[in-house]
Amino acid sequence: MGEQLRLLKVIVVQGKRLVIRDFKSSDPYVVVKLGNQTAKTRVINCCLNPVWNEELNFTLTEPLRVLNLEVFDKDLLKADDKMGNTYLNLQPLIYASRLRDILKVSSGETALRKVTPASENCLARDSSINCVNGEVVQSVWLRLRGVESGELQLTIKLITSAAASSI
Repeated sequence: MGEQLRLLKVIVVQGKRLVIRDFKSSDPYVVVKLGNQTAKTRVINCCLNPVWNEELNFTLTEPLRVLNLEVFDKDLLKADDKMGNTYLNLQPLIYASRLRDILKVSSGETALRKVTPASENCLARDSSINCVNGEVVQSVWLRLRGVESGELQLTIKLITSAAASSI
């Protein structure tokens, strides 16, 4: 039996306390990578607390475990400046999806798992994984690495083949 087709929806909600890379501000955008798939948000000009609310879609066709994110400052006359990077381990989300299948949860909202900040992850605060009307959803704040400050808020939705085919 083959692996189910799964769609990973990554909603880049917002950034907080991003670093200054221009004179008084930055023009941030986020690059999201899953395996060999890459997508990026639009640029928000002159903002250290940008709100994107942008949905980026990825197909999970192999056992990929980590979602990588990099924040950049858009520059016109030179290379874009790095504003930090972070990652999200997808394993808790995948395990929660299996739990949803075992429990046969398909409607309403059910808490499946809680993930806490630890040295082996980039979580800035506790994160919950819920089943919302059949979709496995994780709301998460990630701290940026390699910079003085900055966090990203994401909402991740894992949709398996039955639900993904109706999109």
